[in-house]
Amino acid sequence: MSSWLKAMNPSTPITTEAEAERAAKASAISIMIGVVVGLASLAWTFANPSSVHDAVAAASNGDPAAMASSDMALQVGLWMGGGLVLLQIIFGAIQWRRPNQFIAILFMVLIAFGLVSSLAAPLMAASMPNVPATPMWQIVLSVVVMIVQMVLHVTGLKGIKALDRIQMEQAR
Repeated sequence: MSSWLKAMNPSTPITTEAEAERAAKASAISIMIGVVVGLASLAWTFANPSSVHDAVAAASNGDPAAMASSDMALQVGLWMGGGLVLLQIIFGAIQWRRPNQFIAILFMVLIAFGLVSSLAAPLMAASMPNVPATPMWQIVLSVVVMIVQMVLHVTGLKGIKALDRIQMEQAR
């Protein structure tokens, strides 16, 4: 277990192929953290339909057409959320079996977008008074999780590069 914790540290020097493999798999672990967060989010949404419905009603200002449109958008969002979790599971499995720089960089870009979106949420809520605001604890928790994921992807990239270097040296 301590070798895995050591491998997750981006400042740990990588000298062997086993260390490089463990560090490279940190990227897959980061993706799986995203899967857990996505599943928890979907589970909360399904477990609390009344609070979601209340938020949709508040956003539509009682207009029946806007309410129907908001309900449909909520359904599309739930299906997209489930699809994205499934896509993350697939990418996580690929990254675990054969660590890839492209996947790590792709998820780093997506996490950076998520960080900007999360940090902009309070500003957006202030400019739209009728839209329910995301609670601050949820924003802070999201930012902390995304920072952990980013560190794991950086470690994964470092491990992938070291693994490539070590394998090239062994091939010579």
